[in-house]
Amino acid sequence: MTLVYLVMMIALLEYYVFGLAVGAARGKYGVKAPATTGHPDFERYYRIQMNTLEQLMVFVPSLWVFATYVSTSWAAGLGAVFVIGRLVYFVGYAKAADKRGIGFLISALPLLALMIGGLVGLGLALRAA
Repeated sequence: MTLVYLVMMIALLEYYVFGLAVGAARGKYGVKAPATTGHPDFERYYRIQMNTLEQLMVFVPSLWVFATYVSTSWAAGLGAVFVIGRLVYFVGYAKAADKRGIGFLISALPLLALMIGGLVGLGLALRAA
């Protein structure tokens, strides 16, 4: 489980860094808190952070369940791809909204595998109990 926890912590650190980027964009584009609109470039950074938060709400429990009932090594690998996908998403979306697609796809596919695999593994464990 050590690798799974490492991937989870890297994902959380990545989200934290995205939050710092939002703060920097807030200063750069003159969007004072608590406003979340006001400059299109700032708004993209804000959406990156919020979209990542939304994904983390599904990622973390799916990662744990998959690791517990299917495979820790596969969970860590899929989780690492998710983290890379979120980074690609950040880089693309920060440039332009229409450049976020590939990063979304890179992170969405392993997330889907973690969810479905976790559900199947959990279902098999419940059936065996």
